Amino acid sequence: MKTNAARFLDSLGIPYELREYAVDPEEFSAIAVAEKIGMPPEQVFKTLLCVTSDREHIFAVVPGNAELDFKKLARAAGARKAEMVSLKEVEPLTGYIRGGVTVFGAKKAFPAFADETIQLFDRISVSAGTRGTQLVLSPDDYLRASNATLADLTKDAHP
Repeated sequence: MKTNAARFLDSLGIPYELREYAVDPEEFSAIAVAEKIGMPPEQVFKTLLCVTSDREHIFAVVPGNAELDFKKLARAAGARKAEMVSLKEVEPLTGYIRGGVTVFGAKKAFPAFADETIQLFDRISVSAGTRGTQLVLSPDDYLRASNATLADLTKDAHP
């Protein structure tokens, strides 16, 4: 199924693959999505809508197996702090529902910040704008199409 995000990539001439999977209405984890589409969780990136202390909305794009570090995101965005927007704000601001948020084709082109580990892979996966469909594309194409700024955005793992 072509989504707005897929049509957005088509308009830029960017190649991608759509991967569909069965949706569990109670399951929102990127790790579960990774398992369903047959990719490692660190290559399946989740897109989170955040807001800075300056009330600016921004996207944070982080690996599915990692946790967003809000201090690092705020630093990257040049703000004092950052936090998640409330769930009820996500759809009105982006046009996408929880579990289907993507930078591509969102209602507004909010600034995007992608975790620097995105460059470690040949292919990455992001939501195609609807639950049950993922876009698989090269990190370079993702960064070009999203105009994302690279930064270290994840919490350091503690052994």
